[in-house]
Amino acid sequence: MDALRHGWPLVFAGGPQGPITLLPVETAIAQGASAPQMLISAARAATLKLANQREAAVPHAPVLIAGGEDFTMRDALPIADPALDLGNPLKGPFKAVTLDWEESARAALELARIAGILPAFLVDPVDAGEAQPVAVSDLAAYSAAGALRIVTRARLPVSACEDAEIVAFRSAADLREHVALVIGKQSGDRQPLVRLHSECLTGDILGSLKCDCGPQLDAALHAMAHEAQDSGGWGVLLYMRQEGRGIGLVNKLRAYRLQDQGFDTVEANQRLGLPDEARDFPVAARMLELLGARTIRLLTNNPAKVTALEAAGITVTERVPHQLPENPHNARYLATKRDRSGHLLL
Repeated sequence: MDALRHGWPLVFAGGPQGPITLLPVETAIAQGASAPQMLISAARAATLKLANQREAAVPHAPVLIAGGEDFTMRDALPIADPALDLGNPLKGPFKAVTLDWEESARAALELARIAGILPAFLVDPVDAGEAQPVAVSDLAAYSAAGALRIVTRARLPVSACEDAEIVAFRSAADLREHVALVIGKQSGDRQPLVRLHSECLTGDILGSLKCDCGPQLDAALHAMAHEAQDSGGWGVLLYMRQEGRGIGLVNKLRAYRLQDQGFDTVEANQRLGLPDEARDFPVAARMLELLGARTIRLLTNNPAKVTALEAAGITVTERVPHQLPENPHNARYLATKRDRSGHLLL
């Protein structure tokens, strides 16, 4: 993550022709670097009109492209960043070429997503500087939910309920620190009301009207407080550090800019070359296991959350609807969640 944020090249061992060196286009400090090929995602390849080519037609796959001349950093950034599309409409021509090191390529694109940078690399660049070694297996270690541990907990009265406790989670392989807020008295014979809430700086803190995250967070806490005070139950809010459905804050704001150009949330992520859903539900399941909440009632409109938690070993006995009124700024966002992401909205 540190290497990608600093713009250093990575080198993956084990390619058919030997090690593969990849330089992140967005952050590269070697501005004089150039390369005969670039690695991008299939979603971004579709924007570049390559999706009809066999090598670029698999959704979410890495795509290797070549042009008539080597890619310079000046050429590469408009290919990677859709914010520059209007100012650079005539890119290419490019062609998708056979990719013989797909496992490393997939790992590189996923590492870029986790680091919060655009998923685009120069391949085997010259004048890129010393590369940092990385292995495909490093990604699996980073994503291992089993490494998550409770590191501390404390009483935290909140406006919704004074009887609350905050629990902090950390993994040695992950810089993100997730928290859970337990509302009411935990009881092993009562199924808690649970809400998985992904961090949203703009909605939770700044009061953004473009989404419904802030109101959902507030309503979830009050629903759990009602559960605790009126029926002796309890609730758990999982506050997950996975901004923008897992693409990071900066990329989420890039998606906002594309939405201002007329694209919906799914289309904006695709133009960035990023998945429209990249949240880490196994980590949420691990948090619930550590809290002793293996059977729950889930406060959500998203059936995919139910499926993902159950696949990770959590029993969901009830999906409790969780919907708030729309406003003029988020009406299209909510319609996209319903029509393209499968949310069950009334």
